[in-house]
Amino acid sequence: MVELPGRGRTCVIDRPGPPGAPTVILLHALATTAALSWYPSLDALSEHYRVIAFDQRWHGRGIRCDKFSLQDCADDVIAVADELGVDRFTVVGYSMGGAIAQLVWRRHRQRVEGLVLAATARNFRGKLTERLWFTMTQTTMTRWGDGVRSRADRVHATLADEPLALSATDPRIAPWAMSEFRSTSAWTMLAAINEIGRFDSSAWIRRVDVPTSVIVMTRDRFIPTRRQRRLAGSIPGAMVYDVDGNHAGLVLGAPDFVPVLVDACRSVSRRSAARRAA
Repeated sequence: MVELPGRGRTCVIDRPGPPGAPTVILLHALATTAALSWYPSLDALSEHYRVIAFDQRWHGRGIRCDKFSLQDCADDVIAVADELGVDRFTVVGYSMGGAIAQLVWRRHRQRVEGLVLAATARNFRGKLTERLWFTMTQTTMTRWGDGVRSRADRVHATLADEPLALSATDPRIAPWAMSEFRSTSAWTMLAAINEIGRFDSSAWIRRVDVPTSVIVMTRDRFIPTRRQRRLAGSIPGAMVYDVDGNHAGLVLGAPDFVPVLVDACRSVSRRSAARRAA
């Protein structure tokens, strides 16, 4: 657990990597935790990078606050980097984490060396059915949010300070994963979905000026593949990497996803190094 001055406490994973390695900060998906989203990827990434991941606000052991905001989540990334003595880094975001990664660049671009955006989009609220869904979510949160949130506080109070460190082949992985998933409350999901519904980077994403890789999950129904490709097409010079998987592919399809993630990160690192040399 790490105390972020003026913000709160969150659970941070910090893998050192090789001496002098660049840093990647991993931002997890909605309704998961840093450990649950990224445990299949940590070993492979830490062969090349210092790897940092942490629980987002109201997820797992993340910061407790009155209001969930993607902008606050983006600022938390800088607070974690400051606390760990990291100046510049590549931001890797999956799904909701991809939206937050875009905001990290926009709000703190002097700290960002590169972006890896996976299974994410410029916006999430286009079709009529999607607009109706987000409207229902907001109504539900307004009507029942306080009661659900109080139960979430009680669940949070019972969590151990650190998640278990398990390998993907450990027989305890399934019950551990379910426990990590249940550590994020229904209130959080409603609040985060409500915020995600308001996110829209289409007006400024073309100004991204750091090396970027976009990972597209080709069988994704949660965030349609066409939106992931539109994001990639909006970022100058973005490299596109396809993974034959659905929205849960970062964990359930890890054998296919992890090598592509490493390649996407290393592509960003090579382009960042070339820029510095130039």
